Amino acid sequence: MAATVEGPELEAAAAAGDASEDSDAGSRALPFLGGNRLSLDLYPGGCQQLLHLCVQQPLQLLQVEFLRLSTHEDPQLLEATLAQLPQSLSCLRSLVLKGGQRRDTLGACLRGALTNLPAGLSGLAHLAHLDLSFNSLETLPACVLQMRGLGALLLSHNCLSELPEALGALPALTFLTVTHNRLQTLPPALGALSTLQRLDLSQNLLDTLPPEIGGLGSLLELNLASNRLQSLPASLAGLRSLRLLVLHSNLLASVPADLARLPLLTRLDLRDNQLRDLPPELLDAPFVRLQGNPLGEASPDAPSSPVAALIPEMPRLFLTSDLDSFPVTPRGCSVTLACGVRLQFPAGATATPITIRYRLLLPEPGLVPLGPHDALLSHVLELQPHGVAFQQDVGLWLLFTPPQARRCREVVVRTRNDNSWGDLETYLEEEAPQRLWAHCQVPHFSWFLVVSRPVSNACLVPPEGTLLCSSGHPGVKVIFPPGATEEPRRVSMQVVRMAGRELQALLGEPEAAVSPLLCLSQSGPPSFLQPVTVQLPLPSGITGLSLDRSRLHLLYWAPPAATWDDITAQVVLELTHLYARFQVTHFSWSVPPSFLSPPPPVCTALLTPSSPRYWLWYTTKNCVGGLARKAWERLRLHRVNLIALQRRRDPEQVLLQCLPRNKVDATLRRLLERYRGPEPSDTVEMFEGEEFFAAFERGIDVDADRPDCVEGRICFVFYSHLKNVKEVSFYRGAVPVRVPEEAEAARQRKGADALWMATLPIKLPVGLRDSRGAGQDRGPGVTRVTWWSWGWSPGLNALFPSNRDFEGPRGHGGGLASPWHP
Repeated sequence: MAATVEGPELEAAAAAGDASEDSDAGSRALPFLGGNRLSLDLYPGGCQQLLHLCVQQPLQLLQVEFLRLSTHEDPQLLEATLAQLPQSLSCLRSLVLKGGQRRDTLGACLRGALTNLPAGLSGLAHLAHLDLSFNSLETLPACVLQMRGLGALLLSHNCLSELPEALGALPALTFLTVTHNRLQTLPPALGALSTLQRLDLSQNLLDTLPPEIGGLGSLLELNLASNRLQSLPASLAGLRSLRLLVLHSNLLASVPADLARLPLLTRLDLRDNQLRDLPPELLDAPFVRLQGNPLGEASPDAPSSPVAALIPEMPRLFLTSDLDSFPVTPRGCSVTLACGVRLQFPAGATATPITIRYRLLLPEPGLVPLGPHDALLSHVLELQPHGVAFQQDVGLWLLFTPPQARRCREVVVRTRNDNSWGDLETYLEEEAPQRLWAHCQVPHFSWFLVVSRPVSNACLVPPEGTLLCSSGHPGVKVIFPPGATEEPRRVSMQVVRMAGRELQALLGEPEAAVSPLLCLSQSGPPSFLQPVTVQLPLPSGITGLSLDRSRLHLLYWAPPAATWDDITAQVVLELTHLYARFQVTHFSWSVPPSFLSPPPPVCTALLTPSSPRYWLWYTTKNCVGGLARKAWERLRLHRVNLIALQRRRDPEQVLLQCLPRNKVDATLRRLLERYRGPEPSDTVEMFEGEEFFAAFERGIDVDADRPDCVEGRICFVFYSHLKNVKEVSFYRGAVPVRVPEEAEAARQRKGADALWMATLPIKLPVGLRDSRGAGQDRGPGVTRVTWWSWGWSPGLNALFPSNRDFEGPRGHGGGLASPWHP
């Protein structure tokens, strides 16, 4: 997604070209032209701008070697524009004609309108890099096969069902990626590409490979993941230069043993295949990855009857990114979605054939029901049809980001059932340190996401009474006596610990201490018929024999109350050596309607923001209600830094980042070669799911047509465990007369509850600074980015997508790095 500004600068550049007739008219600075790079893919009407430049022929145009153009244009206009390139940009070395800049309502990248290329493009004698990704190509344009100097060809995310034999005649080709297409076979002539070093054919429909593929003597990296390969040609062992071979998510039942003898091979990825046995030299090799294979398992027994012989093995499906549905029959099947999600439909799960549809959604707060201490670990997966019950539970595996803190926390899959959300019984499977699966069984389809939460314990309280204990904190108990309820009701608890040093720093009191925080939730009537006993551990370092009772405070809070109440005088505290006990007749007088009915047996009801909380404090402070509120907020805050960086190759593009404090230094080092910018802002504190805004005070205008633009501000949502990195291209428009009122007012307050968070400068290059006009007091080429926060916003529709989601349309769509990044 990119923000663009129509009009002022583009019209000014065009007017300058029309009004000037002398030879230096074209030498004026053009806002979209930087050195030898012409970037029009983010401008509305990029084709018209390029046609205008071809007519005017400014001096800078003769120096252009790198051109980026969006294919979200009128097809006839696009074809006419491309026909002008050989005459007007004769020195062109890199041509990027990509779609993907636009997204649909669900955030998925849209393909461009390009279906062919003009024959005249073969006249680009210096062209070495051609990127046609995210388009609608069904066949490879004939002119591409005549580009004898082409070194890198990117065809990802198209509709190609085959590659022509003539492709093998490109003598200089070193990089070829055709991921996310519909290839079913490969031409034998592909093996004639003697200079090819990187080949990515992942996410296609290939079931065989031609033996000629072994002729790629210079090949370093080969990616064939997510196809339908059942076997491999023995000629692969002839790829003596190969270092990386990726074959995961296929149907391989065997692999050639000679692959172990490739002298330079450092990684062989065979995950998620059907390998039951491997040669010893491969089984013991340290560079082989084998997770997800039935190694050592016996083959299915031979059928004992003619009826059994008719029962085929469960099929396996591997979906490419352009498919959003798949069929399921009573035979069952195993399905791997393009996003990595896996599903297992057992035989008999459905009595009749059914079509399953899926969508991977951005994590809108409306679809992310987070509790006060929850953290989001994945995007939202929607599986349809909703509510249709399967005759057998379906297995679901979701990839998620590993949580930073794991002590006394658990990872669960959260789903929606009717009008309420609940957590499924979840098992974790670790395939690698950074590749974790959350596995659960689901009786029907709905929305699913992975969250990290404090360990939750629940029980069904019968009329006979029961005991509920915390598994993470054994000293925390709730005792329900006989007769406490007439009808069974479900009760849940979570326990959150606060470090003593944080509390002592907050209060400025070295001897202050607190017990774990107890959160309770229940279904059914708000009151119990008999008093319920709650046991909490005494604050750390305090015993019942040595404490001063005047310093012990039992605090209670249930929203929407603004502060915590000190209820020490309203209950009878019974103290032992290690514990404090008290009795209550109700947990909360306000229970959300969606949680009044018991959840299905497989689910655990969520503890909501309105669930009551109990906390035991030991302090010399008398009025601790307000301090408890601040301490509770401290438990939920994440310390982050805000960064604004400029892309070195196109200084008009600005990268906005919100990163956890411990990841800032490593991220800056990683981006140093591609970006330049200021030091990070001061560390600020944000809640999980909190909405915040960025506004450019000077010299940069934000396109109001952006779906995540609110009154000229780009809005974001902070999710601590997702990669909160979003690359946004801003282009300068009219300079505001004054700073926006909201930013100015917030900056003047700067109080503890001020909306203003940080202001970061962006230093503009001299050439760009001079083009902004004179006579305005805006500093030596400095634009400021102001960030301010709006708090929790459950209705927000615009989000901060993960880095992987954003990089899809800009990358080549595969698992291999492109050597060209113009």
